[in-house]
Amino acid sequence: MTTPAIAARGLRKSYGDKTVLDGIDLAVPAGTVFSLLGPNGAGKTTAVKILSTLVTADAGELHVAGHDLAADPQAVRAAIGVTGQFSAVDGLITGEENMLLMADLHHLSRREGRRVTGELLERFDLVEASKKPAATYSGGMRRRLDIAMTLVGGPRVIFLDEPTTGLDPRSRHTMWQIIRELVTGGVTVFLTTQYLEEADQLADRIAVLHGGRIAAEGSAGELKRLVPGGHVRLRFTDPAAYRSAALALPGTTRDDEALSLQVPSDGSQRDLRSVLDRLDSAGVEADELTVHTPDLDDVFFALTGGAAIPHQPKENAR
Repeated sequence: MTTPAIAARGLRKSYGDKTVLDGIDLAVPAGTVFSLLGPNGAGKTTAVKILSTLVTADAGELHVAGHDLAADPQAVRAAIGVTGQFSAVDGLITGEENMLLMADLHHLSRREGRRVTGELLERFDLVEASKKPAATYSGGMRRRLDIAMTLVGGPRVIFLDEPTTGLDPRSRHTMWQIIRELVTGGVTVFLTTQYLEEADQLADRIAVLHGGRIAAEGSAGELKRLVPGGHVRLRFTDPAAYRSAALALPGTTRDDEALSLQVPSDGSQRDLRSVLDRLDSAGVEADELTVHTPDLDDVFFALTGGAAIPHQPKENAR
């Protein structure tokens, strides 16, 4: 069995009498995006701080990049990169100088540091701005520089704590593409987000954090199937065809005025084929067919009892 890039068993953390993480278990395969989803205050940042050695857990067996967090935190630090909610960029110096500073901190030679800096500035489309003070950068540029700085040491595991919060739609899409490219290169990404669409777009697996516990975990598709309410909507222009379809599909919800039928469905190919086969047998063809499956909004509200979570602008949805 392949060793997970990140593994936690029984992770607990309290601050005073407030329990932030109440015995959570996680296993993140290498070369994937794992998203910890939850509203502000859910404990996402605390989990990142613990797994990146910045904060000590109260309890739990923790391994990152094959190293025991308690026994060898230095080896963990050497293998990871962290981009927090707030940029680590120094606005008083140039983008290039920020990068070279990180190279020095990673003990790269002067020649190697300049090579890595040049490659990353080009990769993140920052060459033109590299000689300008970082304080003059837009929010999206500062975020790109922040992640470029994180990559100077060549980490195989990267923690991104709400990396797109506050970015405009274009910058957010750029950040998504960067994350996808990192994973294509074999990097494991542990992503925290309060945006449902972001988790849906990027994550191979998603864990919903609520009340200090994992309320549910799975792929976006698996989580959506936890929630009832999926259906196929059929619309007709011919009243006779509409009536025939209603007879062929018992248990549907009828809208006689709109000449439409709502058929319960899990959205699977098999279920959809069954609906179409029954229409074919009745010699009926719908003028319009749409499939609705529950989205992550539905999942989140079902799992957390309606705890508030922000929405991204609709431009960012698929």
